[in-house]
Amino acid sequence: MARIAESELIINNRGAVYHIDLRPEELADTVITVGDPDRVAAISKHFDSIEVQRQHREFIAHTGYVGKKRITAISTGIGPDNVDIVFNELDALVNIDFETRQIKAEHTKLSIIRIGTTGSLQADIPVDAHVAGTFGLGLDNLLHYYRLENNQEEEQLIGAFKTHTQLVGGAIEPYIATAGGSLLKNFVEGFHHGITVTCPGFYGPQGRILRLGLAYPNLISQLTSFRFGNHRISNFEMETSAMYGLAKLLGHHCLSLNAVVANRVVQQFSKDGNAAVASLILKALPIIEQL
Repeated sequence: MARIAESELIINNRGAVYHIDLRPEELADTVITVGDPDRVAAISKHFDSIEVQRQHREFIAHTGYVGKKRITAISTGIGPDNVDIVFNELDALVNIDFETRQIKAEHTKLSIIRIGTTGSLQADIPVDAHVAGTFGLGLDNLLHYYRLENNQEEEQLIGAFKTHTQLVGGAIEPYIATAGGSLLKNFVEGFHHGITVTCPGFYGPQGRILRLGLAYPNLISQLTSFRFGNHRISNFEMETSAMYGLAKLLGHHCLSLNAVVANRVVQQFSKDGNAAVASLILKALPIIEQL
């Protein structure tokens, strides 16, 4: 098996992978990702014990226990490009031998759960509600750098979406990936379900107008009105499609949970977004402990 060169997988002087600064033994098999670095401590304060605390740039990681469950909480920062870094390095920690720099013969599957914030795209999903994404639909371009293959349901969904929005042959080339079903089935009561759209920015890519005109002025209404069978788009944010696509390719289980801080249809913003996230953390952690 080929050896992975030092330029391709960067390992620092303490034997940790470069960006997230973790060694293999410092990572749990259950991982909670957050965009905001400050949110790591908001999660780990509920741990019964913390054994690892690392920080490099925007990447903060705390590994500890909730009951007997070992969990790593790690920040990705904002955007699909950061998810590319974090997911590849998480996978390297469990599936590449750092001594030989070779891929391990036995594959380890991680369970990776995002706890983030989002904007609702349906009038009946209010601010402060919680959403579990059934699919990640990408309006970014990250997964086009990898060989992502869709199953029949994904092909039908993305085909219907392209027909509905006419986002074909232009600057945006949408893609889709499915949530980890083994995780999603545990997050039903108290969660809205729907397709989570991932955008490569917060302003123009999410249809916000400040001083610049938009190339896709009807995007929000097109997203809100999309239907395919019992599927609809529930929300959008900036990480989920990259997470679902990379998890599928790397062989991990992945689910994106989000607290709604804005409803773009009725144009409301949460009066306390931090409280909505705190509520989601308290709702999710007992479920994660039992996975």
